[in-house]
Amino acid sequence: MKCAYCESRGTKVLDKREPHDASVTRRRRECLRCKKRFTTYERAEEFELAVVKKDGRREQFNREKLKTGIMKACEKRPISVEQVDAVVDEIESELRRLDSQEVKSKYIGELVMKKLRKLDKIAYIRFAAVYREMEDLEDFEKEIKKLVKR
Repeated sequence: MKCAYCESRGTKVLDKREPHDASVTRRRRECLRCKKRFTTYERAEEFELAVVKKDGRREQFNREKLKTGIMKACEKRPISVEQVDAVVDEIESELRRLDSQEVKSKYIGELVMKKLRKLDKIAYIRFAAVYREMEDLEDFEKEIKKLVKR
């Protein structure tokens, strides 16, 4: 590993941390030459995942796009970025465990709805409003009634 500052190849690992799902390994390193410290992240290379849109178009799975959509639903709610990251991690892990390299956008939307329903009811309704293309109060009413029944 090259030093992020002086590009020396001599570094040592000071600390290593793995999250609960072991998807990324975080290593705190120190350069043996300049003595500066930096952090590296190691993630296994994963296969490309294609998302099949409603109209049949395909696009590459974009983790940041997923996170942005969830963050918008969670705006001004008592939900931390860490909680959103955990939801995104769970969804991405679930998608990568599928047998297919293609997944329908509808399936992703339903996963998001399921996770948001548990996390925050208001964020769930916000996401549902966009995802289900709600146009009037009756649509909201139906969704809220479904939410209350559970």
